[in-house]
Amino acid sequence: QVQVAESGGGLVQPGGSLRLSCAASGSILNIYRMGWYRQAPGKQRELVAAITSAGTSYYTDPAKGRFTISRDNAKNTGTVNLQMGSLKSDDTAVYYCVAETPTRNYWGQGTQVTVSS
Repeated sequence: QVQVAESGGGLVQPGGSLRLSCAASGSILNIYRMGWYRQAPGKQRELVAAITSAGTSYYTDPAKGRFTISRDNAKNTGTVNLQMGSLKSDDTAVYYCVAETPTRNYWGQGTQVTVSS
């Protein structure tokens, strides 16, 4: 079993920055990839960025050039961060962290990010 918990959401002005953190606990050695998804009102959940256990990162178009995903390997706690910059109103959504293992994916509860002046 893996438990996933997000933190760091909140209200930010357009053009601002925000850092989200995701902490995985439990059987974290089984995790081969962790990622961030988001879901805006009335829209489907979409992938934002992901990073493998080897450190390879992947970004979808909305995140390229503005977001950076990273792992906190020094702590060996399964912590993944998403640094978001140049935020726009379109980035407003609930952001979910997912920990992927060979048998199933584990999702966090989500954290709200609101970009508004």
